Amino acid sequence: MLESANILRKYGIPVTAQRLALLRAVGARPHATADVLAEAVRAEIGAVSKQAVYNALGTLVEKGLIRRIQPAGSPALYEGRVGDNHHHLICRSCGMTVDVACVVGERPCLNAADHSGFRIDEAEVIFWGTCPSCLEKTEKTGADQAEAGKPQDFLTRPTTP
Repeated sequence: MLESANILRKYGIPVTAQRLALLRAVGARPHATADVLAEAVRAEIGAVSKQAVYNALGTLVEKGLIRRIQPAGSPALYEGRVGDNHHHLICRSCGMTVDVACVVGERPCLNAADHSGFRIDEAEVIFWGTCPSCLEKTEKTGADQAEAGKPQDFLTRPTTP
């Protein structure tokens, strides 16, 4: 806890029980939503408003202590891994999110074909797919359905008079 308090002070952020609990929650739950983090903070220190959690998250992101990612069609996710320009893999089925190293080379990892005059300092890449656990469930479900139903061609299926 002392280390987190010192980090907050170093960045000029007032040290509060709420901010300390939030830093611990982000560290323990990488890629969590604000709602999940708010519940973790409440479980640790008691009542805290959702707005207070959002405000604290905004401050921690602004100061570079945590990172906010927002995958398309998903709520924002927060993580404590900052400064290394890593990317993410996200399962389309269950939403599991994992870190992956920078795609190629040094920052910003990718070079835009036309940078339109921008000085690019970061590239955010999200790979979408299906995680091993969901793949296993899908394969098992498909095998179970094939065994149970053994679909018959509707033209040869017996009919009842």
